[in-house]
Parts: sequence; C-alpha cells; structure tokens
Amino acid sequence: MDTYLKKSVQDLEFATVRKQLNARCHTEIGKKQALSLQPLTDEKEILRLLGESSEYLSSYTNNNRIPNHGFDAIGPELELLEIENTTLELSGFRRIKHLCVTVSEYKKFFKKFVEYYPLLKELTDTVPLISEIPDLIDGVIDKFGHIRDSASTDLRRIRQEMTVVKGKINQSFGSALNTYQASEFLDEIRESIVDNRRVLAVKSMYRKKVKGTVMGTSKTGSIVYIEPDAVSRYSREFTNLEFDEKEEIQKILNTLTREIRPYRPELRQFQDFLSHMDVTAAKAKYASEINAIKPEINQEKRLFLRDAYHPLLYLSNKRDNLPTFPQTIELHPENRIIVISGPNAGGKSITLKTIGLLQLMLQSGLLIPVHERSSVCLFKTILTDIGDNQSIENHLSTYSYRLKNMKKFLKKCDKDTLFLIDEFGTGSDPELGGALAEAFLEVFYERGSFGVITTHYANLKALANELPFATNANMLFDGSTLQPTFQLELGQPGSSFTFEVAQKNGIPFNLINKAKKKVERGKIRFDATIAKLQKERHKMAKTGNKLQEEEIKAREEAEKLEKLNAKIKTKLENYQELYDFNQKMIYLGEKVNKVAEKYFQDKKKRPLISELLRLVETENSKRKKKSAKEIQQQEDKKKSVKQEVQQEVKTIRNKKKQKEKKEKAIQKAKPRPVFKIGDRVRLFDGKAVGSIDSLEKDKAVVNYGMFTTNVSVEQLELVEARK
Repeated sequence: MDTYLKKSVQDLEFATVRKQLNARCHTEIGKKQALSLQPLTDEKEILRLLGESSEYLSSYTNNNRIPNHGFDAIGPELELLEIENTTLELSGFRRIKHLCVTVSEYKKFFKKFVEYYPLLKELTDTVPLISEIPDLIDGVIDKFGHIRDSASTDLRRIRQEMTVVKGKINQSFGSALNTYQASEFLDEIRESIVDNRRVLAVKSMYRKKVKGTVMGTSKTGSIVYIEPDAVSRYSREFTNLEFDEKEEIQKILNTLTREIRPYRPELRQFQDFLSHMDVTAAKAKYASEINAIKPEINQEKRLFLRDAYHPLLYLSNKRDNLPTFPQTIELHPENRIIVISGPNAGGKSITLKTIGLLQLMLQSGLLIPVHERSSVCLFKTILTDIGDNQSIENHLSTYSYRLKNMKKFLKKCDKDTLFLIDEFGTGSDPELGGALAEAFLEVFYERGSFGVITTHYANLKALANELPFATNANMLFDGSTLQPTFQLELGQPGSSFTFEVAQKNGIPFNLINKAKKKVERGKIRFDATIAKLQKERHKMAKTGNKLQEEEIKAREEAEKLEKLNAKIKTKLENYQELYDFNQKMIYLGEKVNKVAEKYFQDKKKRPLISELLRLVETENSKRKKKSAKEIQQQEDKKKSVKQEVQQEVKTIRNKKKQKEKKEKAIQKAKPRPVFKIGDRVRLFDGKAVGSIDSLEKDKAVVNYGMFTTNVSVEQLELVEARK
C-alpha cells in the first residue's frame, strides 16, 4: 500500500470500518477481501462498486430479496485440480456442486429481475453458466454425500454381493446364537459388537465349548467375545468385498476428478464472483445500519456533504442511545480550502475525520451516511496529518514529525489532492510556527489543492479571509451555557473561548483574570468581538432557517390549494356537463312523451314516425361527426362522472346513516325514564307534544288533543313529568 494512503487509513480509522465490514461477511474469503479493501482512483470501477452496493441495499426494501450467497471455499480443491493424477475427496465434490448451483441460482434470479438490479445482472453475465459439473457430480454422489450404486456396473455388482453376504452373516450368527443360548453358554447380554463385527458374549468358563475366533474379553474377564466359525468365513468374504468397494470408489472418484479438471478456471471464477457478492452484501448490510446512500458523483470537483455522519461515532452512539450531530460542508473550485476554528472539544477534529473517512469509504465502493442531496467528487490523493504522531523510535518531536509530513505534502499536493490537517502549525513557537504554517497553506492554495484544516492561529484565519478561494468556518459554542453545539458554520472564524472553557472546567476566577492581564488587551477584545459576532450569526442563521422553513411550508400549502382548486374546477365542469346532458335527455323525453300521447289518442302511425324522424334529424344536426374512438372516450368520461356522482351521493348517505346511528346510540346510552300517566312526551323524531293517557307493558296511549296514538315507550322522550 502507498505510504501516504497507509497513513490516511490509519489517521482516519478506516481500518476499523474494514473490521466492521469483515464482521458482516459470511465467508472466509469475503472476510479476507473486506480486510484488504482499499480506496480506488478509477472512477468507472468506483461507480460500478457503489452501484452494486446500492442495488443490493434496495433489495432490503422490496419484495425481490436476493438469494443467499453463502458457500464453502474450494481453495484446496482448486490446488489439487492443478496437479495431475490427484483425486478430490467426497466433501470437495459436494462443495464444488454447491458453488455451481449457487452461481446458477444467481444467474436465474438476476435475469428475472434485471430491471431492479441492472449492474448486478451485468456482473453475473461475466460468469458462465455450467450445468455439466452438477450433473456429473449428481451422477456419482447422492444428496447425502454417498456414492451411488449406479456410479459404475462393478460397484453395483460388488454392493449386491455385499448385501447377500451380509444376509448370510446375519443368518449364520442367528443360528449360532440360538444354539449356544439353549446350551446356556452365553452371558445375559448374549451378543456384542467388536471391530464392527457381531460376536457372541460367551461366559469365560465355556470359551472352549464355542467354536470360533476370540475377538476380545470384557474388563473383568468374565465374558469372552467370540465370532462363530460359520460367521468368520462370511466375514472374511465381506471384508474382501469392502476392499473391492473402496478400490472401485477410488476409481470412480479418479474419473470424476479428471472430468471436472478442465473446468478449473471457471470454478475459480465462480469462487471469486461469490466472494465479491459476499463483500457487496456486507457493504449493503453496513449501509443499512448507518443509514448510508449512494450520493451523486459529479465531475466539477465539488464536494458537498449535507448532514454527514461519522459512521464509527454514529454506531457507537447508537449502541449507547446517544445523539450524533451531523455536519454540512462544501468544497468547490471557488471555495477550495476551509479553515475551521473554535474551542477545543467543539467537534473540529471529528468534522475533519468525517470528511476524510467518508471520502475513503466512497472511493472503496462503500455507501456513506449523508443526505440524498449530497454531491461528491473523487480525488487521486488523500493526505492527512491528524493527531500527535511523535516518533520515539526516530527520536522525533511532534513538530519535527509534522514538518517531515509537510515535506511529503509539498511533493504530492496538486489539483487532484484532498488534504486534511488537524491543529495546523502547532508544536512550535506560536508566531514562528504560525508563519511557517501560513507559508505552507499558501503553497497548497497556489497548487489548486482542496483541503480542510483546523487551527487556533489568528494569522491562518486572517489568510483564509484574504484568499479569494478559501474561507473560514467555526464550530459554534454557546457562550451562555459554556457548551459546544457541535455545529459547523461557514463564512466566519471562531473564537477559541479559551477563558470561557477554563471557567467551565473549574479554574478559579482570580487565575483567569490574572491570565487576562498578561495578554494584550487588543487580542482579548478581538477574540471577544469574534465570539460576539459568532453568537449574532448563530441567531441570524436560526431565524433564517425558520423563515426558510415557513416559506417552504407556505409554498407547499399554496401548491396544495392550487391543485385542489384545479380538481374542484374540473369536477364542477364534469358535473355541469352531466347536468346539461340530463336536462337535454329530459327535454327530449318530454317531446317523445307528447308524440306518444298524441299517437295514443289518434292511433296514426304516419304522423308519429314523421315526428320522431324530425326529432332525430334535429338532434343529429346539432351533433358533430365523431370517430368511434372519440365516442368511446366520451362514453367513458360520462360513465366515470356518473360513477363519481353516485359515489358522492353514497358517501353523503352513509354519513347521514352514521350520524343517525350515532344519535340513536346516544339515546340508547341515556338512562330510560320511567313514564307515568299524565307525563308530557314526544316522539324522538317528532315535534308535537302530547300527554300519556294510559300505560300497558311497553305501550303507551298518547293524547295529542285532536287525536290519540298507541306507540312504544322506547320511541318516546320525556318533556315534562307530572307532579
């Protein structure tokens, strides 16, 4: 690895990201590839890797989940296939078959869902489809990993003979067992197994009574294990057949190995493909956990990270249920260098590391946790100088080490370089070190490099303010609570809040005041002015953001109203057309009714027909000739409007019914009054008030003066009770 890149990987903790990616891989080869992941500079390759990761990530949210990619490595088998006259083990053939089947499943899947996964489909197209290997292996090995009887004629014959001999062994042993059991020569256990052979458990005192081969004794010596002579003869025959079987299996496996050997390059290609898919799946899983996406890749050298999160910090805080503050930063040709200042522990270094780590991840084909409207570019070189790199072995101080690092920067910096420097210029006399840092910064600027630095030096802040394509930025600090807000703001340098931070950390006021007297008054006033401006700017930014949000909200509401008005207008026009059409039909219907009535009176057909023809011709003269398609469209439109009107009417009726049901439910929920003769009552849905003349069970006779009616008491409500 390039020494510059190695240092950047170390400074930005990219190795930790690789370890986290390694933990999300399923295969050993995938894990190794994850640990060796390196940033690339080939734009085409980076875009391909990002696209593949993004497509795999999308499979988590749709119904077309990508199949399992797990497999066992076949590295040892590939090495054996390179050596002539070698034979693979049964387990090796099973791994090779599983590898081929998995690749075949991938090819079928991506062919079916090419519109969802075009890049992954393109990747699978580079891998050939070989069905011969699984067929060859299936012809020899069954799904349980055993050699099939049909693998060869000789093997089938040998196994048939073994079955016959095994039957004879069992028959002979059973006969001997019954004979000696009757003679009471056997122990209670009767039989046992020794060296995979059935033996009689003979009492030691009768060992000479039983003819056969002694195979062993029990621990106490009370039992002697004997294989009967009749069984021994068949056992020897069976052993010979087992040897023949092993030899035949070896021949079969030799033949199968020779048949598979020519496919060695394809098998290696299969393994490389599946290990790449394993790493891609791990990238997608990691992206899902850190809410990462594929941002826009631009050609204008514009790095715009909106709401960017440091992935390691995000995962750590997520585990501890702590908030993580995103940062927004932008570099482009007219703003190539940013100088970040502000108090310690305010987030300067983490902002710097976020930019660098996300760039390394992006150029390694990893999706990054930023807002979807972010836009990024690629760099050929990423240089970093972060942290205290004092070298004890080389007896270098921090400053000496940093100077050596700056020397390397001077060699490599150009327009395709991104440099990130933390606490630029520190480690030496503030004035002299600051002047040298200023000179370095001017060189980086002249070479057109892009970069972000953090500093407390006023001269570097001033330089950033003077250079046209550089700018200041600061980490906001709440002076009232003496707490950092972890928010980056572009356009203005930040105060170090030296005395405020000291106060927060419990330094006595008398010491702080004493220190203030030792510093130039102008310096303190300048720092205080910066702090004040920073507060004002923060307030203005808040107000601006609020106004912007309100403006966006108002615009959205206006658009909604406009769409609603257009929709209502269209509906009214459609309803008007339907109304006009219906009125026209009513008018024609009335005319036809008059003609029909006239015919009903005089029974004259000729006037009837002439009148109807006249009506039809009059109507046809008003119509424009339309094509069948236009007529169909008009009919469809009428049908649609009619259905819409019917639906509206249905909705209104349903609402009315629901309201009535609700009212009835409320009435039922109320406690029923106890009615007495003479109570003044009225019906729930009526207005007239009457008095109860008589009550019988649940019926009441209500007198309304002019008439009486018999109703159920459930339909009545009490207006006034009789006293």
